[in-house]
Amino acid sequence: MLYKAKTLAGYKLEALSGEIGKVKDFYFNDQDWMIRYLVADTGSWLTGRQVLISPHALGAVSEEKQNIAVKLTKEQIEDSPSLDSDRPVSQQFERAYYGYYGWPSPYMWGPSPGIGNPYMGSDLSKWREPAKGERHWDPHLRSTRDVSGHHVQASDGEIGHVDDFIIDDDSWTIRYLIVDTRNRWPGKKVLVSPQWIERVSWSELKVFVNLPREAIRQSPEYTEKPQLTRDYEVGLHRHYNRQGYWVADSAAKSTPAEVG
Repeated sequence: MLYKAKTLAGYKLEALSGEIGKVKDFYFNDQDWMIRYLVADTGSWLTGRQVLISPHALGAVSEEKQNIAVKLTKEQIEDSPSLDSDRPVSQQFERAYYGYYGWPSPYMWGPSPGIGNPYMGSDLSKWREPAKGERHWDPHLRSTRDVSGHHVQASDGEIGHVDDFIIDDDSWTIRYLIVDTRNRWPGKKVLVSPQWIERVSWSELKVFVNLPREAIRQSPEYTEKPQLTRDYEVGLHRHYNRQGYWVADSAAKSTPAEVG
C-alpha cells in the first residue's frame, strides 16, 4: 500500500520482543529513491545513537493499530553496530551493519529498472556482486524530513515546494513527491513521480522536474484522501503519457533468476 511519510511518522515499532519506539524519519537513496533506513525514535532507550532499521527487517504496516512490525528482537537492535546521533551514515557503518544482520549489502541490489522503480524483493539469488570498477556505494542518503520544503522547478519555472512523500510499503520505495503549489495555484497539491525528476540540487535545495508548468497545472489534483487509488495513478500517468511504475515492477518480480 501507499502511505505518506508524515502519516507513518509516529507509528509504533513493534519488535519481536516488544515495542522499541516510534517512526521518526526515513533515509532514502537520492538516485533510485529507495528507502534505505527507517529512523526510530527510541525515547530513553539507546540514547545518543541513531537507531536505523533496514527494510529487510520491516513487516506489515497496520493503519488500524498505527504500528509497523519489526522482525528483530530488542537485543539484536541493542547489540547492532552503533552510530552516534550526530554522525552521517558511512560506508564503513553500513558494511558493519549489514554484516551484523547477515543481509546483502544495499550496494548489491543491482541497477533498478528505472529511477523510482527499484525492486529489492526477497529472492537472494537475484542480488549480484558489483562489477569490477563499478561504483558500488552511494553516500547520498537523504532524509525525508530534511528534503520537505525544497523548491520544485519545472522545465519553465518554479511550481511550489515538496510537502511530503508517498512511500510504497511493498518495496519501500518513494513513489511520489507531494508538491504544494499554493503559491502558484492556490489550494492545489499535485504528485510528481521520481521518474520525472531530472536532477536534484542539494546546494540550492531544489528539485528539477522534466515537465512544463502548464502540464503540471492541469494534472489531476491530489487530495488528502485516506488511500491513493490505482485509478488515480493510472489517470495521472496517462495525463503525462508515462508508463506506470507497476509495469516495470511486475516485470522485475517475474524475471527468473539467472543460474550460474
